Amino acid sequence: MSLSQASFDAVADLFHNISGIRLTPAKRPLVEGRLQKLAQDKGVRSLDAYVSQLLDEQDPQEIVRVVDKLTTNETYFFREPQHFEFLAQELAQYDKPEPFRVWSAASSSGEEAYSIAMLLSEKLGPTGWEVVGTDLSTAMVSSAQRGLYSMERARFVPKEYLKRYCLRGQGEHSGQLLISKALKENVHFSSANLTEKLPDLGRFDVIFLRNVLIYFDPPGKEAIVRRVIQLLKPHGYLFTGHAESLSHLDHGLKTVRTAVYERS
Repeated sequence: MSLSQASFDAVADLFHNISGIRLTPAKRPLVEGRLQKLAQDKGVRSLDAYVSQLLDEQDPQEIVRVVDKLTTNETYFFREPQHFEFLAQELAQYDKPEPFRVWSAASSSGEEAYSIAMLLSEKLGPTGWEVVGTDLSTAMVSSAQRGLYSMERARFVPKEYLKRYCLRGQGEHSGQLLISKALKENVHFSSANLTEKLPDLGRFDVIFLRNVLIYFDPPGKEAIVRRVIQLLKPHGYLFTGHAESLSHLDHGLKTVRTAVYERS
């Protein structure tokens, strides 16, 4: 099924109004692929008819399903390992009485948050830390809370971490792993839109804001960074994706190294 230019523009506008993310024309094949299953589930034979029905009915649940589909991204454990190496060095020096808190601000299906949790558990022990994961997609939040993944996504997880923090799937779950209940106890997921007022999440020692700013124009990036760093403790660290630069934005952060910033 293909999507007309008018229908693509309508979906792009709807998605932009909700998420703040602008879908470029190059994303049209992706949008067509993601919407096909939704159209089939509704018994609609064409994508244009599905989009027309979506706009006419304005069903909140169906709109949420569209947003969920369009924000689903493939990820894996311990992506961009330089950040985890830097965090490990910081944890080795941490001696404050309060819990060490990390926010995975665009946590997708949870691999980043659980990677952080494994490292915190290794360096600080089973308690004395917390990881908060948030994502725009409610489907991704549910998936993260479940903590069930293909072994392929865990290809960069150290073997000793797999033994300590993961359960190997058997039978119908062969080829999968489940995050252990003990690790999950200190990891919490919820839905949040980074382009809007944020929920009360508390303050954090480290914030992972990785591979999300690339979807926004400079004013949108600056607004998100300013909003997010309000939750960063003084001398806390903000991590961005290595392909993302804050150099032309007004944010008041000090560059520590590539894609690592400190709140002065």
